[in-house]
Amino acid sequence: MSSRPAASQRLSDLARLRRVRDRIDREYAQPLDIEALARGVNMSAGHLSRQFRAAYGESPYSYLMTRRIERAMALLRRGDLSVTEVCFTVGCASLGTFSTRFTELVGMPPSTYRREAARATAGMPACVAKQVTRPVRNREAPPTGQT
Repeated sequence: MSSRPAASQRLSDLARLRRVRDRIDREYAQPLDIEALARGVNMSAGHLSRQFRAAYGESPYSYLMTRRIERAMALLRRGDLSVTEVCFTVGCASLGTFSTRFTELVGMPPSTYRREAARATAGMPACVAKQVTRPVRNREAPPTGQT
């Protein structure tokens, strides 16, 4: 009997976590913080962070930064924006943080990626280039401590 309310609560939490993930996907370029995301689904920031990590394997902040870096990669492949312009376009407030995170996820600094990606994806349809160059978070890397 008691498992039914627990299962119902779990489904409710998963639906709210999907709403958070969808909001991050939609609004990645906006200033988003864990408190605002949590308020949007009526959870505490700590509970949201714990539940999001349990469901998706990374914190909401890491997920947000991964979305931002994915978008930055696409903009850098186009080649018409500087690294600084890309940084601010994807919602990062600090060029240093952006460059550090980009290098962690992609394995090279954004300026190097911009140079090399233009050559590597030349003539490739954008949808294929996006799939081929998608960043994969290094699951063995030590956590950065960000939530």
